[in-house]
Amino acid sequence: MIHPGDACDPAGDIDPRRIFYFNAGFLYQQRLRRILELAGYKLQLGTPKAKDLIAVWGHSPYAKRGEAMAERTGAGLIRIEDAFLRSLFPGRDCEPPLGLVIDHGGVHFDASTPSDLETLLATHPLDDTALMDRARGAIARLTEAHLTKYSACDPTLPCPDPGYVLVIDQTKGDASVTHGGADTNTFREMLYYAAEDNPGARIVIKTHPETAQGHRTGYFGPGDASDRVTLLSDPVSPWSLLEGAVAVYSVSSHLGFEAIFAGHRPQIFGRPFYAGWGLTDDRHPLGLTRRGRPLSRAQLFAAAMILYPKWYDPHRDCLCQIEDVISLLEARARCWREDHGGWAAYGMRLWKRKPLQRFFGQHTSVTFRKGTRPDPSRRAMVWASKADQAPEGAVQVEDGFLRSRGLGAQLVPPLSLVCDDLGIYYDPNRPSRLEDWIARRANLRPDQQHRTEALIKRLIDRRLSKYNLGGPLPDLPTGHCILVPGQVEDDASIRLGAGAVSTNLALLQKVRAANPDAVILYKPHPDVEAGLRTGTLATDDLNGLADVILSHTDPAALLAQVNEVWTMTSLLGFEALIRGVPVTCTGAPFYAGWGLTTDLGDVPCRRTARPTLAGLVHATLIDYPRYFDPINRQPCPVEVVMDRLASGNVSHPGTANRLLARLQGMFASYSSVWR
Repeated sequence: MIHPGDACDPAGDIDPRRIFYFNAGFLYQQRLRRILELAGYKLQLGTPKAKDLIAVWGHSPYAKRGEAMAERTGAGLIRIEDAFLRSLFPGRDCEPPLGLVIDHGGVHFDASTPSDLETLLATHPLDDTALMDRARGAIARLTEAHLTKYSACDPTLPCPDPGYVLVIDQTKGDASVTHGGADTNTFREMLYYAAEDNPGARIVIKTHPETAQGHRTGYFGPGDASDRVTLLSDPVSPWSLLEGAVAVYSVSSHLGFEAIFAGHRPQIFGRPFYAGWGLTDDRHPLGLTRRGRPLSRAQLFAAAMILYPKWYDPHRDCLCQIEDVISLLEARARCWREDHGGWAAYGMRLWKRKPLQRFFGQHTSVTFRKGTRPDPSRRAMVWASKADQAPEGAVQVEDGFLRSRGLGAQLVPPLSLVCDDLGIYYDPNRPSRLEDWIARRANLRPDQQHRTEALIKRLIDRRLSKYNLGGPLPDLPTGHCILVPGQVEDDASIRLGAGAVSTNLALLQKVRAANPDAVILYKPHPDVEAGLRTGTLATDDLNGLADVILSHTDPAALLAQVNEVWTMTSLLGFEALIRGVPVTCTGAPFYAGWGLTTDLGDVPCRRTARPTLAGLVHATLIDYPRYFDPINRQPCPVEVVMDRLASGNVSHPGTANRLLARLQGMFASYSSVWR
């Protein structure tokens, strides 16, 4: 079994089997073919034999071709459908699925024949503690991230005032309706009972996403609206919608399945796979006599979402587990939710515009503007150090904490960026979104703790840092070694957060005064070493202060050899905390003030939460940044970027950027002009 952080499993233990098809969709849908191949099924054309299999898509109209061939040849049938956590958009929008269900017994929405899912629910022990913990963790993540089968929903859209009865519409003629023993009259009956069971309550009919987009019609329409009944077609979060409902009515919708995990006991008028297990009130006249085993919510979820589907990771091109798909869909949903309304970008240097277009232009375009005049049709963003060049309230953008293999000052494109609508992480003078995340992660769920611990281990094992420059590690003197990282002295984090000690020389003097017998190791900032920024200290200035000057040294390797780190505001202090090295801060970096560092500077009194190290890391590396995979050019979770940085399979600056970087190095003292 694959768990988050483990290597992907290719084909598992399934023996490859020939699988024939008679539907063109299996020919041109590459994602579908790839998932089947990884699951051990080899798609091919031809005439099957009795020992072979024939693949059909659920109970689609085209499935009849394969069914007829199976009857004629004696070949077995497997029915394939999208998994229940599919993508941002429906399949007709040409977005491939992130998983499939491959069923040898039937199909999950057809109650006339037991499917593999029904057999799992009826016979699998579903009593493994680790499996149940994974199920509960996945439910919590889906709820928190507002993920659903089609996750292009906007949690910021308002839902009706709480206290309504939710009635769920579906697309007319959908196979889950017709094969669930329902029809138009069933929907009419459901609406009648929703009103009858809940006298005086408001009724909200939620339309299907494909109905709202005009692709298909539903069973309800404007004629069903009244003073008491309203239709809701906005792409609101289903989890927010379920939170405000006092009762839920469904025929066979996936939203009825999600209602169970939102704490409801939905009224079900069809025969979906999740009915009949003691978690729903089943009002279909024919009932579900085969079912009857009482299940918990976690058991239902474990069978339907963990054991039943074949999940696929397109970044690594392998089968994976639901936790990986949730991480991936979290990144993509965040991208759509933040970007689909469009961005107007201010204060962006020319070389940054292409990377920004890749990051923020997946679902729209980014326009680049000068001046501070707002564009009312778009959200405003600005590079954080140029905040005065944008309209008030612009989202501030900066490099993330796992940035690249190479320096930003050398114009190496970033793999991570942070977007802050409150402030920016390096400015302690005002709240930031990162501070908000750190406070929220003061207490982690078990699944969050597990993911963060795996992330920390991989960071340490792969020796990853912000720039990942590498470099030799010299022999260090014996004794109590204190690492002092140099910084760019005109950097915004120094100007805004360093406080009284604001130069590299002043920092070294303070460290030496406090630790007269220690071995002090001074590591100049990489931008300064590269001649791209100011901050070089003369050798004479270092006499008596630094015992060793560590030029071009790999910081990740160095941190394993030191006893302490003293810093003004350097990110190296955060990287030291990750590796268990004690950190003393003379300024107020984002990681100070939470009880994890020795703080000699003035940290904001609002930092009252006391997160664990895992909570700080979760907020800083998982929640706050956005990540971009340079290989498949899609938003991705942090684990994918870690893989890319470790392998070196990342973006590199083009010829023009390299030439420009050299010119900038010649004018390092004028960095405020070109940055």
